[in-house]
Amino acid sequence: MNKILSTCLLATALTFVSCNEDKKDPETAQAETSQEDFNFKADEFADLKILRYQIPGWENLSLKEQKLVYYLTQAGLAGRDIIWDQNYRHNLKIREALENIYANYNGDKSSEEWTAFETYLKRVWFSNGIHHHYSNSKLKPEFSKEYFDTLLKETNTDLTGEAYEVIFNDKDAKKVNLNEADGLIEGSAVNMYGEGITAAEVDAFYANKKSPNPERPLAYGINTKLVKENGKLVEKVYKSGGLYGEAIDEIVKWLEKAKAVAENKKQANALGLLIDYYNTGDLQTWDEYNVAWVEATEGNIDYINSFIEVYNDPKGYTGSYESIVQIKDFDMSEKMSKVEENVQWFEDNSPIMDEHKKDSVVGVTYKTVIVAGESGDASPSTPIGVNLPNSSWIRKVHGSKSVSLGNIINAYENAGGSDRLKEFAHDEEEIALSEKYGKQADKLHTALHEVVGHASGQLNQGVGTTKETLKSYASTLEEGRADLVGLYYLMDPKLEELGLTDNAEELGKAAYNDYIRNGLVTQLVRLELGDDVEEAHMRNRQWVSAWVYEKGKEDGVIEKVEKDGKTYYDIKDYQKLRELFGELLRETQRIKSEGDYEAVKDLVENYGVKVDQKMHKEVLERNAQFKSAPYSGFINPVLVPEMDENGEITAIKVTQPESFEKQMMDYSENFSFLTEKKEAKKEEAVEAEEM
Repeated sequence: MNKILSTCLLATALTFVSCNEDKKDPETAQAETSQEDFNFKADEFADLKILRYQIPGWENLSLKEQKLVYYLTQAGLAGRDIIWDQNYRHNLKIREALENIYANYNGDKSSEEWTAFETYLKRVWFSNGIHHHYSNSKLKPEFSKEYFDTLLKETNTDLTGEAYEVIFNDKDAKKVNLNEADGLIEGSAVNMYGEGITAAEVDAFYANKKSPNPERPLAYGINTKLVKENGKLVEKVYKSGGLYGEAIDEIVKWLEKAKAVAENKKQANALGLLIDYYNTGDLQTWDEYNVAWVEATEGNIDYINSFIEVYNDPKGYTGSYESIVQIKDFDMSEKMSKVEENVQWFEDNSPIMDEHKKDSVVGVTYKTVIVAGESGDASPSTPIGVNLPNSSWIRKVHGSKSVSLGNIINAYENAGGSDRLKEFAHDEEEIALSEKYGKQADKLHTALHEVVGHASGQLNQGVGTTKETLKSYASTLEEGRADLVGLYYLMDPKLEELGLTDNAEELGKAAYNDYIRNGLVTQLVRLELGDDVEEAHMRNRQWVSAWVYEKGKEDGVIEKVEKDGKTYYDIKDYQKLRELFGELLRETQRIKSEGDYEAVKDLVENYGVKVDQKMHKEVLERNAQFKSAPYSGFINPVLVPEMDENGEITAIKVTQPESFEKQMMDYSENFSFLTEKKEAKKEEAVEAEEM
């Protein structure tokens, strides 16, 4: 998969806010301010911190460009309900009930149980459902069932049956289960397969799907829900007139508006193909769109919109809905273009086997961008970098686009602190290196991960796609492989030659310290005691770190230190560690190129899943002193259009939402196209017309 999450910041998702073109609500928003006066932190509750981000340079865009951004963000938000339903079959019904209580309860709002209810609702909003956005475990309410019954009654809210019971019982405990013993599909609550379907049936179904051109395999399953009808497996396609059709029609409406103000012919052509894909669900059109999108590199505005990443599917077929709208950051993109221009050098000098190297790495573009809007699986939790498309053959023949989300990274940096670093770093030298080079190393690692990492290497002739060969381990293997590419080169003098750092050795040391500390220690704060590591990125950081630690033991590369009752990992030989990263990169590329399932299973299960419980307990105890939440996400700027008497947009202003909860309620009011509320509005509209 091709999202990257900061190893220092541990970011996990994206977000944006806008309003309907024909509605304005000035009381809910505040005008943008300068960065010096900007309050990046909006809220904090449970294990979550809500941040804000700005859209610098907005005023430099033409009105036509601003319209394009606005229409694309509206299209993204129009599909918001889809990710909720994909995440769990009862999510939309539960969300409507919780929001109705929140909007209509007039009782005591100073009680502990009401506060617990509000916190639960905000956690559900953040996760786009009732399962934790990162751990995949079901969220546990800290209010009683009896209190909830009172809230339902006093607000005349209807929630019964399984949707009601599941809030409090142990059913559907994991959104995505990766423990094969429990059944990858049977043990997962995610709503991408119908009831009664097994992993074996899914494998058999898609094994019978044959692409017209085997050299260009179609993304079977990317936009479907596999169900059983009369005992037969059938795909329900996400398209206009099909599954999620009401929301998709709204997405298409805004994409049509965006196409009309496209910056150039190639961009308009790509948008036209995306519209055709949404209307038909045709996978050949999906490939044609991705080729057109990759080749549309001119212009200041770009976007991601559709069913893309497959992390939430335990079998790795179905894509989660997401949208990111972005504006080019000209200054930073020019600086980082050095990586893009030298991508062939990195491929040629990689430690992977020669037969796994590409003779010609084509079409890689890398930009630092300003995020203007996010939705679906990219919001409120956001990545800091993205590389697409995911199709191996398109990447090989036509290339890919890599972006670093500059203003998102900036918001994290302005909202963060160094207390945890000082607690978990081994010594003052390690702290000093991280404080001096950590941010720069993180940005370069993102660039190398996205531009070089995901573009690097090739499959052996005749080897199937990774979702076919590596199955449930495909995502974590790909993320670890891309991480390793970045880690290997972060200490290379080539970075100094390219003018990307003044000291590659010191930068590399800071990056290695941060990565090992996070992979073996600090990311454990995200797990409850006794849990295994489930999330793909967490797994890859652990198996990379644990593997190099074990393989370097004999030479004392990384020393595990006990000091004052606390455990630290102290890197003693950075050059040898770089060699180990190279060895592991060589092996992970071999696994991918050859489709070696048993090898990837051994690697991930032996190094990336199980947690040292003594160490975990210690980490949680040491972390308890910090009030700052371990996870962060964003509320989104609101784009407010101003109209003339003919309904034409004359200007678009960027404002900030009043609060996280106000934004979420506005979203549900304006962008609910799959809920009972939407159906009720339709009926009211019909009745009004008849009268």
